[in-house]
Amino acid sequence: MRCQPHEGGQVYIWLKNVQTCLLCDERTDTTLPICTACESELPWLIDFCDHCALPMPMSGLTCAQCVRHPPAFSEVIVPWLYDFPIDALVTRFKHQGKWPLGRLLAELLSQTLRHRFEEDLERPELLMPVPLADGRLRQRGYNQAAMIANWLGSVMNLDVDETLVKRIKDTPAQQSLNAKARRRNLRDAFVLPMPAKVSGKHIALIDDVMTTGSTADTLARLLRQAGAKRVDLYCLARTAKPGQ
Repeated sequence: MRCQPHEGGQVYIWLKNVQTCLLCDERTDTTLPICTACESELPWLIDFCDHCALPMPMSGLTCAQCVRHPPAFSEVIVPWLYDFPIDALVTRFKHQGKWPLGRLLAELLSQTLRHRFEEDLERPELLMPVPLADGRLRQRGYNQAAMIANWLGSVMNLDVDETLVKRIKDTPAQQSLNAKARRRNLRDAFVLPMPAKVSGKHIALIDDVMTTGSTADTLARLLRQAGAKRVDLYCLARTAKPGQ
């Protein structure tokens, strides 16, 4: 079983030295292992649904799904489309234990969040990673969403609570399911051990990739029913609608 390394450990020392860009192999002009030119060429999400951040042809629109079934979360903050090279970086972090890649993406996400906080986005009181079932956690050895949440909390001085929600059903992987099947798959999958801890709180859910938003919506409804004041979602990447 892999163990998450301490954020100050040797595995992250390379983040503080002179860097070589992970994408072009040239020396970077920042303290992060990605150069300004390659960062600007990442698949940034520009035009998206006002509610769920689904890629749209222009800004200021609401997708049909959100019109029919408004999600329980208030806002989604996500920097990138789930496209090359973000998809490869996330996959290597999530499934191959390449933790420094996740740390890099979390650092870049924190820059997006700082910019939004300076504009008009309300700062949450708590960050809550999307939980893994015990079986999945034992198999993978770590929860990538928890790692992202703790990195964000550290650099942005935000509290993180991994105990707010527990996943009690080890459901089949969501990747192969459509939106309706995902919602059915998540039915009764989560419980709130101590509902009083979320009452009146503004909570931001943390995940790696948002596909249909079913998981975030299920968790947000659970938290709102327990008295949470507001629930947002912060993640690394957003997939396009199937077929796009």
